Amino acid sequence: MSKRLTWSFGRLTARYGLFLFFTIVFLFPVLWVLVSSFKSQTELFTYPLTIFPHHLTLENYTAAFRSGRFGVYFSNSIFVAVVSTAITILINTMAGYALSKYIFRGRDTIFFVMIATLMIPLQVIMVPIFLLEKNLGLLNTLWGIIIPPAATPTGVFLARQYMMTIPNSLIESARIDGGGEWFIFARIILPLARPIIATIAIFSFMWRWNDFLWPFIVISRQRKYTIQLALSNFVGQYNVDWSKLLSMTVIAIIPMVLVFLFFQKYFIKGLTAGGVKG
Repeated sequence: MSKRLTWSFGRLTARYGLFLFFTIVFLFPVLWVLVSSFKSQTELFTYPLTIFPHHLTLENYTAAFRSGRFGVYFSNSIFVAVVSTAITILINTMAGYALSKYIFRGRDTIFFVMIATLMIPLQVIMVPIFLLEKNLGLLNTLWGIIIPPAATPTGVFLARQYMMTIPNSLIESARIDGGGEWFIFARIILPLARPIIATIAIFSFMWRWNDFLWPFIVISRQRKYTIQLALSNFVGQYNVDWSKLLSMTVIAIIPMVLVFLFFQKYFIKGLTAGGVKG
């Protein structure tokens, strides 16, 4: 019996030791960016390299905010990410509910065609979308960044698969009691779909916050820059201002971490439920 316990303890220790090792490996780049943001420009390039700074300094942060309008860029990114996420949640949950609970001709065809668009790269449709936004007067506006990617096939797929797991009897009971379709969707479906809403919210916020290519195409006025476009200002043709770039990168990471921590209790449940076959 003792040998079995010893063997089980050894396997458990090895397993968690392996998990700890890979956790450190994956978190090391983030840790390095964080601690390096408090190093001076000179200390960043001292040899041999050191992980932790010898002299902590906040000069990188203050200099970065002085050299650019990062308050404006940060608020632009917050507006784009929050509004885009809200619109994405509304559209995707409505589409997922319709494709999972309503029976109509062509429902499965619409769903498969929508999922097939995942195979179309952005570069293929970039020019038509740009021309459409130009004709609509959306260039150099934050709405030009928000509207095109508002409805995502991935979000529709996750919402539809999750809502397939909600019993139809709940909807039928609400209809018998006189509940309208909007009442059922808002008061029954959405509260039960909190896990998948949290999952879509995390993905959407992350995609919109980190997006560089589409804002780079749509926005040319500096006062409309998002934080990712502003970070590119520190990268020149011949040199990179690493101290300011690292400090602003840390600031740019904080909102994503906060969003994930806020929704994390629903995140795994939403992902696993999204894989249920309908």
